[in-house]
Amino acid sequence: MKRLIMGALALALLGAAPAMAQTYHSNNRDARQEHRIYRGAAQGHLTPQEMRRLERQQHRIDRQQARSTRDGYVSPRERRRIERMQDRASRNIYRKTHNGRGIY
Repeated sequence: MKRLIMGALALALLGAAPAMAQTYHSNNRDARQEHRIYRGAAQGHLTPQEMRRLERQQHRIDRQQARSTRDGYVSPRERRRIERMQDRASRNIYRKTHNGRGIY
């Protein structure tokens, strides 16, 4: 009985591993970008409206990742779309933190 349970648990973990592995890099990138947004707000480089828009953009990326990983497999097309969204968000974060506006 114990052997059966351990086998089922091992099989379940092996089945979940590819889904977790495929999103690890993008989740790490999400965390870095969110940190950049909060750092920009804390240093006064972002206005509250700019911060809200950037956070909303990150939320849309998170939703897209959740939809992509729902079936347990992220296709190359889905991965490219997420990467493109993250590239665009990163560019927006840089532009908004370096545009000379903010709270002083």
